[in-house]
Amino acid sequence: MEEDLQFIFDSAKEGMESAMERLEHELARIRAGKASPAMLTSVQVEYYGSNVPLKNVANVNTPDSKTLMIQPFEKGILEEIEKGIMRANLGFNPGNDGKVVRISIPPLTEERRRDLVKQAKAVAEQGKVSIRNARKDANDEIKALQKDGLSEDRAKSAEAEVQDMTTDFSNKVDTLVSAKEVDIMTI
Repeated sequence: MEEDLQFIFDSAKEGMESAMERLEHELARIRAGKASPAMLTSVQVEYYGSNVPLKNVANVNTPDSKTLMIQPFEKGILEEIEKGIMRANLGFNPGNDGKVVRISIPPLTEERRRDLVKQAKAVAEQGKVSIRNARKDANDEIKALQKDGLSEDRAKSAEAEVQDMTTDFSNKVDTLVSAKEVDIMTI
């Protein structure tokens, strides 16, 4: 029974860690006024007849906090990179000088910053829902073990352990989104 409980705890923790990883990835995609290569993760470029992620055909660097510089592995793909950025509809206006594609990141307006904070909070809430779903699955498995002979006291303490884990991860989500909010609202 204890081995089964440990498996349930490990499974719940894995689900919660996975939710945190998705949250961190999504928060990185929300632009905070500073240039970041993560802003271009959704860009697909047509390369020899198929769409591939930008990172597969070019290096993305940030020479300063307001500029993204994309250096293709092959010079002939510059125009396709520009088209891919435009198709991604990120609100950027890329320009190329024959060697690299440069994107100047425009400053954010106050209204746009508030919208990005709302977006970050929505992403955080999705993360919390995933964490709560992992808790629900673990609790359902504990109840099934209880039907198979696990004592009521041990089942209650196991549910308490899962709840503690859930609370810890929820607090981590709050910390992450608060830091992102500060980052977005900082001019």
